[in-house]
Amino acid sequence: MIKDILRMTDALEQELATLDGVDTPQAELRRKQIERDRAELLESCTSLQAEDKVFLARHPHRPKIDDYINALFTDFFVQRGDRQCKEDESILGGIAFYKGRPVTVIGHRKGNTLEENMKYNFGMPGPEGYRKALRLMKQAEKFGRPIITFIDTPGAYPGMEAEMRGQGEAIARNLAEMSQLTVPVIAVVTGEGSSGGALALGVANRVLMLENAIYSVLSPEGFASILWKDATRHAEACDVMKLTAQDLLGFGIIDEVIPEPMGGAQADPKSLFACLDVALDKNLSQLCKMSGNALTNQRHKKFRQMGQI
Repeated sequence: MIKDILRMTDALEQELATLDGVDTPQAELRRKQIERDRAELLESCTSLQAEDKVFLARHPHRPKIDDYINALFTDFFVQRGDRQCKEDESILGGIAFYKGRPVTVIGHRKGNTLEENMKYNFGMPGPEGYRKALRLMKQAEKFGRPIITFIDTPGAYPGMEAEMRGQGEAIARNLAEMSQLTVPVIAVVTGEGSSGGALALGVANRVLMLENAIYSVLSPEGFASILWKDATRHAEACDVMKLTAQDLLGFGIIDEVIPEPMGGAQADPKSLFACLDVALDKNLSQLCKMSGNALTNQRHKKFRQMGQI
């Protein structure tokens, strides 16, 4: 499994770090051996199972929305609040420039530490987060800005307080309103894309998906619990659910798969950002040539055709 391979590569990288600054023939020889061993281990990551991709999609060091914003956009200006209740930190959104073009960027937000994850509710928005996202989308439509969303969530927050404040209504409204937007919308599934919490940012003209990301109606553990009453069968569920980028491209659910470096996005984020940059530029250039009505109609047609293959 990929988990065991990455555990071994991490051990090699730690040993390599201890040799940093050591200038002896023995140290140089060991550095070369470590690099060779690491390359051989990563080469074995080319044929991954669905369970491996779920592990990589949830990897704690996988790039977060902040990393994508810093790498791909300039002059990002964060916007906060839903103008109804409060600020939801689990959704990050704002205005930025992409290759000189003003765009609105919105996405699920996870942290790099336990404290950050608690602050961002582990990327699980409440209704305020989705209302904030919709506010920014409608603002983007008003000023003619393309919208780029980054999807990475285990699902919308399932707590009672979120339901009392209208979680289901907020997600449903996003689906309805996004389908009517007259500006280009590109969604990028970067990690986990689970349930309506993911789809609430996913009604787009183009849906791109990282090679080792997942996109599904619910988590494999939840699927196994509901279907088989046995959460321990989550590995089997990963195969049955057809949640990988390759599966979904074949079904016509997504439009393009963004290649990742061997070992996952966290192994070489810069090369991942370069590949995603090319895909975003290409798709955005194509969509910006379309009229508002054409964009709406294309989005309607895209989602109505799903499931007809």
